Amino acid sequence: MNFERGKKMRATIIVLDSLGVGQLPDAADYGDEGADTLGHILDSSGLKIPNLCSLGLGNIDGDSDSCGQAKVAGGRLAVDNPTGIYCRLAEKSAGKDTITGHWEIAGIETKIPFKTYHDGFPKELMDEFVRVTGRGYLGNCVASGTEIIEELGDEHERTGKLIVYTSADSVFQVAANTDVVPLEELYDICAKARKLLRGKYSCGRVIARPYVKGDDGKRTRTADRHDYAVSPPEDTMLDLISRSGQTVYAIGKIRDIFNGSGVTESIHTESNDDGVTKTIEALKRDFDGLIFTNLVDFDSKYGHRRDPEGYARALEEFDARLPEIIAAMKDEDLLFLCSDHGNDPVHTGFDHTREYIFCLGTGEMLPESLNLGTRSSFADIGATVTKILTGGAEKTAIGESFL
Repeated sequence: MNFERGKKMRATIIVLDSLGVGQLPDAADYGDEGADTLGHILDSSGLKIPNLCSLGLGNIDGDSDSCGQAKVAGGRLAVDNPTGIYCRLAEKSAGKDTITGHWEIAGIETKIPFKTYHDGFPKELMDEFVRVTGRGYLGNCVASGTEIIEELGDEHERTGKLIVYTSADSVFQVAANTDVVPLEELYDICAKARKLLRGKYSCGRVIARPYVKGDDGKRTRTADRHDYAVSPPEDTMLDLISRSGQTVYAIGKIRDIFNGSGVTESIHTESNDDGVTKTIEALKRDFDGLIFTNLVDFDSKYGHRRDPEGYARALEEFDARLPEIIAAMKDEDLLFLCSDHGNDPVHTGFDHTREYIFCLGTGEMLPESLNLGTRSSFADIGATVTKILTGGAEKTAIGESFL
């Protein structure tokens, strides 16, 4: 695998958000012993994902058993002669949240995890939140987003008070019915909260969670979610590639996760399917650089809601469109599929799980059926892409290239 600059090249990274492939050795420290997102989805459904399997998803190394080296999901998805490169990667950073996972993919180790608020946010912070937003609040607790809007929706819609909640992640989430709090006001409220959540009240993300209430009384979160993150503390893969004069095209919540750092173009998505469509549209354009896509539905709609059957169907829907993605690639395009953490849909609670992530790679310039084993950091993905796209002129802070 020898790559040199001088001709147009592109790499596409698609993150199947939360598709972990088995507990990390320190999972018990996070309350996640026994977590296995992919394996437990397979246990719960008749999962049929032939295209992912053909690239080598089921051939990725698992933990050793009495017979030697096992495969992920108990080897039930393994195929003969997979066509891609494949591996699993351990998380070097402390944490199991979205920002930490994506930042590590892009070359940053987070040594001190983002602060979390399992008992809610401090009163003095919330008092200041009320002052700057002009609205009261409800909740201020750890909760499932879909459950809390049902629990507190009536009072919110009657009083106009904002629904504030968090999770095991470092997030300050504000939910509101857009008929009560217009979308632009909700965004402004979250931007103000972002300014408050610094220093001793540091928080990884502020998330606007708009919802609507139908004529049948059902409350549904809309696709107008918006994340307000912090900027990475040092250069990532995105900065190194864009600084070299190439495009970094962010699809889905990638721009939010990196707070725009290193992004040259970005586009919002409304669903996994929309994310795939917009990735294909980007592949049909003529530019060199990086396409970086996050498919969040796996995590938000199925992992957090502990819905293994729904997760399985979403994987099958992605798998059915994978040939379209590959068909849109040009001869020198490379495609990497990966995850960013786990979210085992049969695990206790409703939060992320500390797991290995997977990576699959394909493209005419990559070898076939190459097992890259177990890697020590998610950052090997970013190190590989950065080396390819800059011809070795730039290197991420951590990570070892697959090359």
